[in-house]
Amino acid sequence: MSTRPIQRSGATPDETPIVYIVDDDASLRSALSSLLRSVGLRVQQFGSAPEFLQGKLAETASCLVLDIRLPGVSGLDFQSELAKANIHLPIIFMTGHGDIPMSVRAMKAGAIDFLTKPFRDQDMLDAVMMAIERDRKRRDSEGALSDLRAHFESLTPREREVMGLVTAGLMNKPKSL
Repeated sequence: MSTRPIQRSGATPDETPIVYIVDDDASLRSALSSLLRSVGLRVQQFGSAPEFLQGKLAETASCLVLDIRLPGVSGLDFQSELAKANIHLPIIFMTGHGDIPMSVRAMKAGAIDFLTKPFRDQDMLDAVMMAIERDRKRRDSEGALSDLRAHFESLTPREREVMGLVTAGLMNKPKSL
């Protein structure tokens, strides 16, 4: 997998993907930031989950690199809180104290990867690139759906009625072999 972020043509600096790092270890946050910046990514660091929640999320493809063991709320519990708050950031967990049940719980809840410390730089880069691409696709899909809704809302009542009939007819059409 490539370690260079994929940018859309004509991308402005604000469209550069961003990686949020939440870990209480300042030296690890700094090392990860250097690694991720070396491949052209923007990085924001946070020492705790509440600190992350006080920040503003960028309107560009992004992901969250999250430590399992944090002061206060655990990374796994924070993952649940984000989901309940309808914040859909791809999450890459990292831990020095992981076990199989913990990793299964994280992955079942939608984590992209679960890396044990110390991890290889390339493993982190691969996970981050996969997470950013997944978030980019999600954002594109949500944008297309929003456009479709806007077009539908612009139809007259009669146009909506006709569209409903056409759609129903398509759904009832036998599939050709």
